[in-house]
Amino acid sequence: MVHDAHRHIGVLPAYPFYGGPPVSPDTTARATVRQLIADLDAESTERALVIPNYGVPDPAIAFSFNELAIEAAQSDDRIRAGLWVSPRSEDAHLTDRALALAGESGVRALKLSFLLGGRPTDPDCRPQLDRIFATAARHHLVVHVHTSPGAASDIDEVGHLVDWYADHVPVHLVHFGGGMSGHIKLAGSRFFDWIGAGKRVYTDLSWAIGFTPRWLAREIERRGLGHDRVLFASDQPWGDFAGEYARLAAATGGGTLGDLVFRDTFAALYD
Repeated sequence: MVHDAHRHIGVLPAYPFYGGPPVSPDTTARATVRQLIADLDAESTERALVIPNYGVPDPAIAFSFNELAIEAAQSDDRIRAGLWVSPRSEDAHLTDRALALAGESGVRALKLSFLLGGRPTDPDCRPQLDRIFATAARHHLVVHVHTSPGAASDIDEVGHLVDWYADHVPVHLVHFGGGMSGHIKLAGSRFFDWIGAGKRVYTDLSWAIGFTPRWLAREIERRGLGHDRVLFASDQPWGDFAGEYARLAAATGGGTLGDLVFRDTFAALYD
């Protein structure tokens, strides 16, 4: 019985990524709450944070799944909802609608990604970021932020959000940097430096390169902090539940760290 801190709902249209033909790589995407619940049952997933699916470069599509995520949370007590919001000034009217839903029953997080535009250090994004984090603080929500190496999602950029806001708002760094450079920057020092400084920073290891879960678990034990800051996440449909579970279970073992990663930290943060 596990708690999944990051998975998606909603089916995206086919899109010609990277100049190729239109494709739909998210083959296990779910269009309905019933389908999502069937997946939770099959996996024995006891709790899940469900976030709008995204990836096609049209933010309006991701915004359109916010109501579906809320419906899921209000249909089954196992589910919590995250709402899609945008740092881009061009999306301000859509973010306004999303933030107006922040007080709805079952909502526990706001989701940011710079893959669809914007940049943490872009002055045009700062007013939207301030509003998003102020709303999160007011409603006691977590802010999820996608990370991946390079460009606007690199931890060198996204880390500014931890510096600016994580004294008062929990910040969940999705994918633990998302690749080699991010993993090394975070596990090598930065993740633990933030925790030691009192920042409310969390992460998951979906998409993590093979060596990373074991290294992070060893660093947590060696340093004596961070046990309660790592969560299991499948990132379905972009991740693979069975694979993500097996890698993290092998790294954390069956002791206290495993209990925290797979259940207890989720319960503390979202229940």
